[in-house]
Amino acid sequence: MSDYTQKRNINRGYMKLDVWKKSIQLLKLIHSLIDPKKPNYKMTAQILDSTQSVSSNLAEGYCRRHLNEYIQYCYIALGSLGETLTRSIGFKEINVMSDQDFESIDLLHYEVENKLLGLVKSLEEKRDKKQWEDRIHEPDSDYSPNTP
Repeated sequence: MSDYTQKRNINRGYMKLDVWKKSIQLLKLIHSLIDPKKPNYKMTAQILDSTQSVSSNLAEGYCRRHLNEYIQYCYIALGSLGETLTRSIGFKEINVMSDQDFESIDLLHYEVENKLLGLVKSLEEKRDKKQWEDRIHEPDSDYSPNTP
């Protein structure tokens, strides 16, 4: 499922999503490029918060198991992506971030954004064609309870 945990159940299926994995990579990249000890503490906290919000909203929307809520949380994640890019541009413009670091962020951000737009399109098509069930329907055998 992921490299983050070996525990599996139906509610953790969002970890299979490439867009979720890439959004975690984006958070790691931004965290590696921004020094939280510099005087821009508030700005640093805000860019990290907006970036973390992307994967968090993908997870929350998925776990709610209702299509319209899932779509809404994907749109919230898109908003957070917009905030992340805007804050990155701000860092570049005030010379807190190099052009090269910005390009690295912009490239991965663009990939996450396009994957998320694709997910929204797919979910909206399922909604419009009434191809979604709100109940959990995967067989229990697909998930084994992992107890410590």
